[in-house]
Amino acid sequence: MPDHPPRIPAELADLSVPLSDLNRYHRNPRTGDLTAIQESLTANGQYRPIVVNKGTHTSRPNEILAGNHTFTAAQQLGWDTIAATWIDVDDEAAARIVLVDNRTNDLAGYDTVLLAEILAELPDYAGTGYDQESVDDLLDGIAIPSVLPAETAESEGERAKDEHLTWGYVQWGPTRVQITSEEVERLDGAHAAYYEKRGTDAGFAHYLLDPHAQEGQAVA
Repeated sequence: MPDHPPRIPAELADLSVPLSDLNRYHRNPRTGDLTAIQESLTANGQYRPIVVNKGTHTSRPNEILAGNHTFTAAQQLGWDTIAATWIDVDDEAAARIVLVDNRTNDLAGYDTVLLAEILAELPDYAGTGYDQESVDDLLDGIAIPSVLPAETAESEGERAKDEHLTWGYVQWGPTRVQITSEEVERLDGAHAAYYEKRGTDAGFAHYLLDPHAQEGQAVA
């Protein structure tokens, strides 16, 4: 991702209009997280246009129906233009569009396991609306499977895939404990370094649990 992506990508450039020509919806009941939207605009640019009502039938020209907070965040960032699409509807239709644009977001949900996997694949959370605390909260809320996937290897001592770490927990015997994403990263890194140095992960648990075993045997 470039350090400074274009505010409006080339594909939306023909839709650009001056922010000074537009007006917020006069009765928008939605409150938005302007900080998160500003972060997204900074990291991602404007990836979809806002929707503006021409106002022929409402006597309120150039009124934003979808994207009021994107408009405000762009203003606060000092933007001069924004990409917009246009419709021309009466008061009733305008109100319905404003309400459904907000309500469909409220009604949506997540596959939290898939969401956590996608977040884990990113190098950082810039422009996603997430931070480390919210990701840890997400992981804490994921139901841990009642049955763990089996860890198998072709031969003794071969490195097996750490499904425990993917889920954000560790287990020994009947004991299962959730750990934070930072702890996952540190433990996985230690495991990878241990295996790389020795060609086996036999003795890794002893290495972690016994401080004397680690003296003079740094693996990273």
